[in-house]
Amino acid sequence: MNQTKKTTRRGFLDWLIAAFSAVAGLAMTIPGLMYLWPAAKGGAAEAVEISGAGQMKPGQSVTLQVGGKPVIVVRGRTGFLAFSASCTHLGCLVTWETQKKHFACPCHAAVFDANGGVVSGPPPAPLPPYVIKEIGEKVYVSAPA
Repeated sequence: MNQTKKTTRRGFLDWLIAAFSAVAGLAMTIPGLMYLWPAAKGGAAEAVEISGAGQMKPGQSVTLQVGGKPVIVVRGRTGFLAFSASCTHLGCLVTWETQKKHFACPCHAAVFDANGGVVSGPPPAPLPPYVIKEIGEKVYVSAPA
């Protein structure tokens, strides 16, 4: 008895639906596992030099990475201030608005004052400060201890 197995249209559609279901399940499982698996912590505390800090005028800002996290540094009249550039609401990147002298989150209309405090919008907390060290002509920023 030589029987060849014929694929029917219904069998093919069942196989196709199973394959798409498997891909969709995998696509939902991976982000779920990544959420449950803790993110790797940044390495040892590092101090990052702010290149061109000597040329910055009061009111100017620069955004850089410290320990893998975005930090915004603003030159004030008396020195430098550094804060996390991640909005405390949903983590959007804030920008420094020189004319208005405040930080703004373009995503949800959040506003922070020049010291990182919440002025308006949905953020539950102020912007976390970072440590600034001026050594001679060089300026360094690092995460708080």
